[in-house]
Amino acid sequence: MKAWVARMTEEHPDEDAIQKAGEVLKSGGLAAFPTETVYGLGGNALDAAASKKIYAAKGRPSDNPLIVHIARMEDLETVARNIPENARKLAEACWPGPLTMILEKTEAVPYETTGGLDTVAVRFPSNKIAQALILAAGGFVAAPSANTSGRPSPTTAAHVIEHLGDKIAGSLDGGMVDIGLESTIVDFTEGTPMILRPGYLNQEMLEKILGTVKMDPGILAEQPNTRPKAPGMRYRHYAPKADLTIVEGPEKEVVSKIRELAGQQMAQGIRVGIICTDETRTEYSGGDVKSIGARSDEASIARHLYGILREFDDDHVEVIYSEAFDTPKMGQAIMNRLLKAAGHKRLKV
Repeated sequence: MKAWVARMTEEHPDEDAIQKAGEVLKSGGLAAFPTETVYGLGGNALDAAASKKIYAAKGRPSDNPLIVHIARMEDLETVARNIPENARKLAEACWPGPLTMILEKTEAVPYETTGGLDTVAVRFPSNKIAQALILAAGGFVAAPSANTSGRPSPTTAAHVIEHLGDKIAGSLDGGMVDIGLESTIVDFTEGTPMILRPGYLNQEMLEKILGTVKMDPGILAEQPNTRPKAPGMRYRHYAPKADLTIVEGPEKEVVSKIRELAGQQMAQGIRVGIICTDETRTEYSGGDVKSIGARSDEASIARHLYGILREFDDDHVEVIYSEAFDTPKMGQAIMNRLLKAAGHKRLKV
């Protein structure tokens, strides 16, 4: 049966629909909801059977932990123990918001939720619809991105229904998300805090609050066989159906190389997609050309990345060439997602 969809905004939430979704989660079912980052596939985080349903619905590897979402600061104590002071300091500064912290788990959290680990990933989202649903569901919602595992994450409810419409009870539709990239993950279980997944909150921002913060060397490694510490970052994610290559270097050389490569492919009758920016859009005359936004507006680049990858799927392109996006604040997070989507295929010119 096709999932129901309830449209609303943070300013005008549909309380009845939120309560309905909360009851679904309380009873062991699944429902999707918006956060400020991407749409989440929600289940009761303290129910082992519900977590198993999440893995099954997504086709997600069972060793890839689920993030536990809370909506009250005090609820952190229910799912995490031996919480370091610097973790509390970061939570006070950044929650609610796009931050996930890795901490020691309590016995309340089943291993089915943590991917068999003794640690738990916890986040307090800022989206008001998400917060209301979490409370309606009992306070603890396990929620990975609401898409088939490995594909681009959903930034609209329509994306959710496309992938999971026959596998969930319903979805709360809060419109397009604000950020468009998943939360920053910081591990507090091994001394110096370490970023396991880059996001809106970058290393510089975190260090202003905590002092030294390390970056997992596997995140932006040149070679795909350099294993990231976070289990979920070891798998190919965010991938379109087409073969994606990132072209890096000075702008003029990048444009020239992409035009050359696209021309060669099109000469063979291959459908080509090109990801560019507003500044270079007119430089490309052939292929399915999509601008991701202005380089000066990195928030727009982040928000539209997954949507553009999905559009190429809809357009049935076979090969995609993308410019690189080394922007000052979110560039590391954007490039991390692009590299994962491309299977680390990059060309430097």
